[in-house]
Order: sequence, then C-alpha cells, then structure tokens
Amino acid sequence: MFPDNATWLFPNVAPDPAPIKPFIRWAGGKSRLLSRILPHVPQKIEDYYEPFLGGGAVFLACASRITGRSHLADLNEHLVAAWVAMRDRQPELQALLAWYAANDSKEFFYQIRSATPTSSLDKAARFLYLNGVSWNHLWRENSRTGAMNAPWGNRQFKEIRETTMAAIGRVLARADIVAADFRGVLKGATSGDFVYLDPPYLPIFSNPDTEKEPTAKFNKYTAKTFELPDLVDLANICADLTRRNVRWVMSNRDTESVRDLFPGAEILRFTTHRSLAAHSRREVEAHQSPEAIIIGGI
Repeated sequence: MFPDNATWLFPNVAPDPAPIKPFIRWAGGKSRLLSRILPHVPQKIEDYYEPFLGGGAVFLACASRITGRSHLADLNEHLVAAWVAMRDRQPELQALLAWYAANDSKEFFYQIRSATPTSSLDKAARFLYLNGVSWNHLWRENSRTGAMNAPWGNRQFKEIRETTMAAIGRVLARADIVAADFRGVLKGATSGDFVYLDPPYLPIFSNPDTEKEPTAKFNKYTAKTFELPDLVDLANICADLTRRNVRWVMSNRDTESVRDLFPGAEILRFTTHRSLAAHSRREVEAHQSPEAIIIGGI
C-alpha cells in the first residue's frame, strides 16, 4: 500500500474555483478527500451523474466543470427532499430553519425526531435540523419502520448561511434530483458524461472467520442497507459504463473483495483518517482506514 503522502500518484491539474461548502454533514462525506478525487475528474463534463449523493461534496466541488445537466439521486427521501428544497424553495426553507434554530433543545430534538411530516418542504427542514444536531451528524434509520433513530448530539443547531444557499441554488438550477436506486439513474450516461460513485461501504470484520458482528458498519443510511449483491450489481454497471466510453470514479474501502470486483479499473490505494466516533467501541473505524479510488472508462 502506498503511503498517505505519495503525492506523485495524483496528477497536477488546474485548480477549480474554491469549492462550495456542503450544506449537509454526511457520514462518509468526501470533503477531506477532494484533493485526491478531483484530479481524476475530467476538466470538462457534459452531463454529471451521482447516484449516491449524500452531502454532495464532489458534485459541489466540480460544478464549474459541468456544461450540461446534473443527475443527482439518493435512496434517502428525506435527504433528497432537502436538496430539492435547496433548489426550488429557499425562502420557505430558510424560514423553517430559523424556526428550528429558535426552538432548538434536547427535548425539542426528540420531539421532532418522533414526528412524521408529509410535505416535501417539511421533510427537508426536519432532515436538516435532525442531521445538524444529531450525534456526529449521523442519520440512521430503523430497518423495520424507517424511522430516524440517531441520538441527540449535544450541539447547537446552526442555520445555513445565505451565501452558501445562493451558491448551491445556482449550481442546482440545472440539476435533476430524485429519490431513486442507482441501477436506474445511470442508464442515461453516454460518452462525454461523467459518473461519480460513493456507495455505502460494506461492513468490515477484524476476523471474518470468527466474528459475527462487524467492527465498523456505515451502510445503514436508509431502512434498506447496501449489501454485497448491490456492490456486485454496481461493479457490473461500471463495466458497462466503461464499454460505453463513460468515464467514472468510485470511492470505496480498500479491501480484497472490492479490488476483485473491479479487475479492469485503475485503483489508487491509500490510507485516510476516520474521525467518526461511536457509543460502542465495536462501531469505531480505525484511525487510519484503507481507502481506494477506482477509476474507469479511461
């Protein structure tokens, strides 16, 4: 494995404008890895595809390279509602976030967590509030009911700056945003387009032969977890993207199974610091975690 400071692995390219700061803190977000990912993103992109959107750090960072439309998706309907509201209903969203900030407390957090809003705008504001003050900004859903069940994080809710909202609104003006599975989202990509993939990482075991529970599991952002068969399907789709001359980059954990699934792609391996702590030691990532950037369609 290459050392973390092996900068010769990553080509020098013209710098992008200062990246827009994500408005969502998302477990596994890629803000800290932008300097490693962006050199492998084309300087000119026709249509952009990201089916595991999360906080959208990579999309926001390379938005200036996109000349066509952006096709953004995620399975988490609450997160998608937040992105749609940021695109279409900023004044109303801003007013709701101000109300959340004025009422913020531990008791209020649990009251809101137990609520079930029905409108897209209410879902968006609730999501941004709960995500903003939950433990470690974690969004975790019950597998049976789909209810958000991450605990209070003992932090004050911070509203989104108007300048950030304005900048994000501008880049979302040419974006389609849907709650959908990756299998359907990527069907429209053609040559000249670019696909960025950041699927939930599969659980890891210190000793897979003896352990029944993983030492780290961050694949439960929705009631439906991302499992090995999903990664196999994604690998097959990536192979098809390559055959269609579509460039793509994937972030994932550097494991033998991941390397085996992408035999024809270029894989850059390094270690990165994981700061996500947990209530249980069994859920804590290693401080230095193996990471891979998988590059295809070149």
